[in-house]
Amino acid sequence: MLLFITKRILSAIPVLLMVAIIVFLVLRLSPGDPAVMIAGPNATPEQLDQLRESMGLTKPLLEQLVIWLGNMAHGDMGTSLISGKPATELIMDRFGPTLALSLCTVVLAIAVSIPLGVIAAWQQGKWLDRLVMAGSVVGFSVPVFIIGYVLILVFSRILGWFPVQGYQPLANGFGGFIERLVLPSVALSFPYIALIARIVRTNVIEVMGEDYIRTARAKGLRERSVLMSHALGNAAVPIITIIGVSIAMLIGGVVVTESVFNIPGLGRLVLDSVLARDYTVIQAVILLFSAIYVVINLCVDLLYGVFDPRIRH
Repeated sequence: MLLFITKRILSAIPVLLMVAIIVFLVLRLSPGDPAVMIAGPNATPEQLDQLRESMGLTKPLLEQLVIWLGNMAHGDMGTSLISGKPATELIMDRFGPTLALSLCTVVLAIAVSIPLGVIAAWQQGKWLDRLVMAGSVVGFSVPVFIIGYVLILVFSRILGWFPVQGYQPLANGFGGFIERLVLPSVALSFPYIALIARIVRTNVIEVMGEDYIRTARAKGLRERSVLMSHALGNAAVPIITIIGVSIAMLIGGVVVTESVFNIPGLGRLVLDSVLARDYTVIQAVILLFSAIYVVINLCVDLLYGVFDPRIRH
């Protein structure tokens, strides 16, 4: 197992290196000039040239890439071109809200989607199955930002149950912390609940016709035990796969959700950095997201062996 983990980590290094190079080149070759964003439209050409030189943007592209990769190898993710703060410091300041939102979304999505998928498989072809599938189509089709605005309108503006926007750290009180995460988590979890529920339903239906399911029923086991222990357990590998993919897909949804609900997380940091052409911060955040994606895939591979011992051999 240790050898497997080591191989996966080593294989991730060239992937992250390739991602870093592609991101660097795309950002440098795309239209826009951070010097103009900093100096403003009234700056003279001489002032812009001086500013570009101070930020290292006048050096050849290959030299910029080598310098940046060398700094990354020493743990230096660079300094923001706009604020002058280290990119690592900016990321750590924004990491807490994004982590809280992501964890709440993942827990909610798994807690709701798996029972829904099992119930839909159990009631295959009946009205409850059709209701779950219709809801999954809606959840997968409606954009997250529309769901977010609808939730704000209903539960914040009309009913007044939750704050409209904002974020409160856990250190300032658990009640306010959860209160401000309910609507963003629900909005962000909609497409993932729909996706996971459909996959759970499909795979549980597939195993429901197997011999061991008929044997379990013949032994007199309760239907809930048959569904949860035998059917769901043997359908776990593809379900784990789609859960891992869904967690990785959160990266895109977080950017939109944090903008809608005004949460000061990494999504807002990426959006602000893109608008300001802050190359350093964008590169650092994308590399962080890529590393998280690699770790999630590694965890999914390890869970395969836990739920299906045949894979370990």
